[in-house]
Amino acid sequence: MLCSISGTVPEQPVVSKKSGHLYEKRLILKVIKETGRDPVTSEVLEEDDLLELTTAQGVKPRPTPATSIPGLLSLFQNEWDATMLEVHQLRQSLNTVRQELSHALYQHDAACRVIARLMRERDGYRQQLEAAQRAAPAEGAGGKRGGEAMEVDEGPAKKPKAGITPDIAERLTACSNELSKGRKKRAISPTVAQPDDIAAFALQSSHPLHKTSKGGILAIDVSPASDAVVATAGADATVQLYDLSGERVVASLEGHSKKVHDVKCVGAQDLLASAAPRLLPFFSQPLSAEICGIQADVKFVGAQDLLASASADRTTKLWRAGGEGGYSCAHTFTEQAGEVVSVCVHPTNSYLITAAGDGSWAFYDVAAAACVTQVSEEGGAPYTCAALHPDGLILCTGTDAAAVRIWETRTQKNVAKFDGHEGRINGISFSENGYYMATCATDGVKLWDLRKLKNFKSLAPYEGMPTAAVAFDHSGLYLGVGGADARVYGVKQDWSVVKEFADVPKKGVHALRFGTDARSLLVGAADHNLRVFAAPQ
Repeated sequence: MLCSISGTVPEQPVVSKKSGHLYEKRLILKVIKETGRDPVTSEVLEEDDLLELTTAQGVKPRPTPATSIPGLLSLFQNEWDATMLEVHQLRQSLNTVRQELSHALYQHDAACRVIARLMRERDGYRQQLEAAQRAAPAEGAGGKRGGEAMEVDEGPAKKPKAGITPDIAERLTACSNELSKGRKKRAISPTVAQPDDIAAFALQSSHPLHKTSKGGILAIDVSPASDAVVATAGADATVQLYDLSGERVVASLEGHSKKVHDVKCVGAQDLLASAAPRLLPFFSQPLSAEICGIQADVKFVGAQDLLASASADRTTKLWRAGGEGGYSCAHTFTEQAGEVVSVCVHPTNSYLITAAGDGSWAFYDVAAAACVTQVSEEGGAPYTCAALHPDGLILCTGTDAAAVRIWETRTQKNVAKFDGHEGRINGISFSENGYYMATCATDGVKLWDLRKLKNFKSLAPYEGMPTAAVAFDHSGLYLGVGGADARVYGVKQDWSVVKEFADVPKKGVHALRFGTDARSLLVGAADHNLRVFAAPQ
């Protein structure tokens, strides 16, 4: 009989009355003292449950080699030889490990030296390239007409870019700090529309602003001076400035050769900036994305006197108001090689940011009418939309590869990337609270918390159809969504639908914009009409 613990013949055998297993007494007593359970069955076991067995006490015979002094010496010699052999093997292993470690350290040191040399060479080449670019004379039109030069793939000659200077960075930081500080104390206007007011919205007017042959309003911007004056960017390559209260066209801006993606008001109504596939637009918050893939934008820059427009003709135009109410093109930017899809206006009204289909975004100085810097990712997907954070330090770009990227404008570094969408990103909008951001794509709308850099809510308003536009109102209480129809979601209503608007064309909505205090909703759709929804008077 063998002990169930040690597997040897026990000297003092005991049997458990509960399990019937045989144990060495001294071993089972230790187990009971430590665990109080049977080591085999895990049953509760006490010392009283053990039954001692009486066995004959035999004398164990000594092994044959241990019966004499020569035998014992032979045993000791064998043990000594085994110990020495093991020590020898350990020393050999130690030497081998030391050699491998020395070789690995040498390789690491050599790799560090190579990397340092390559980095020095890279920095030297960059400096030589920058020096060559500064020294190289600007290439002229070469006898070609301006229109012909614009069709060249490489684009026209570009002036050297100074980059974000410390002075500009300081202005951006000061503006952000001031706006962020004021936002913490910001109170919601007591006159902002309530959910019941939104639910009572109905179509109040419809204004045919663009050509019927190439209909489609791709972007909307409201004048900072008066929400009665709006600018629309159309697929007919024009920008229309319209007075809703007077029901008249203030100005019709023609200069782009292809559809206008975006338009923004830049500081005053005297200047308008527009962007096309090769024109640099001034970015603010892009308000729309066309369902079939068209992206357009139009922005006022601070007031009604200056407008920036982005177009598919790869240009961005600045438009300035004249003395008799007309507008003229003040400047045309041709820095980007792809369709300019969005233009953003910095809160200082001194700078613009544009995003283009060539996978680059550019930063412009409005007063100097110059490109300060241009940022692109190697192998990056084409941009489809862009938006600037209300504080002006964060730029968000969307691509046709379903990627949403966050950039720090001062350092031009990509600080975050949001994944989760399917299909091209059609629109981006920041909430005025500075915390929330909404993006829309083929699969619907996703809401992101910029503090945690995570998606906290997803909306699927249109089954089987893409979502084309998103826009927060200024209070941050409502989110407008456009696609097969237009609808408004309530933020404090757990992102539920407050109102749906079906009075839109079958091809869907391309652009949305709220009026003051969310008392109206401007909708640009696939036809040439600007629709105004509001509560009945």
